[in-house]
Amino acid sequence: MPQLQTARAARLEARITPDLKRRLEYAASLRGASLTEFVVQSAQEAATRAIRESEVLTLSERARVAFAQLLLNPPRPNRKAIAAAKRYKARLRLNACTQVQPTDDN
Repeated sequence: MPQLQTARAARLEARITPDLKRRLEYAASLRGASLTEFVVQSAQEAATRAIRESEVLTLSERARVAFAQLLLNPPRPNRKAIAAAKRYKARLRLNACTQVQPTDDN
C-alpha cells in the first residue's frame, strides 16, 4: 500500500477492543501496510462508497427508459404547474427589484 502523499493536518482517534486492533493489524499486514495506512485507506473507501450510495440514483432499465422518454417528450404542464411557474417568475422579479444595486461611490 503506497504512503499517503498529502499533508496531514487533522488527527483522528478511536477506542477499539484489543481483538479488533489485532484483526486490523493482521489485515494491514496482509496488504503490506501499516495499521494507520490500512485504517485511513479503509475509512476513505467506506466514505466514498457511503457518499456514492447516498448521492447517486440507480435506476432499473425500465425506469431509465421511462425517465429518458419523459425528458425527451415531456407532458404538457397542467394548471397547477403553470400557476407555480407564474409564482416563481413573480418572486424572481420581486427579488431583482429589491436587491441593492452597486454604486460608483465604493
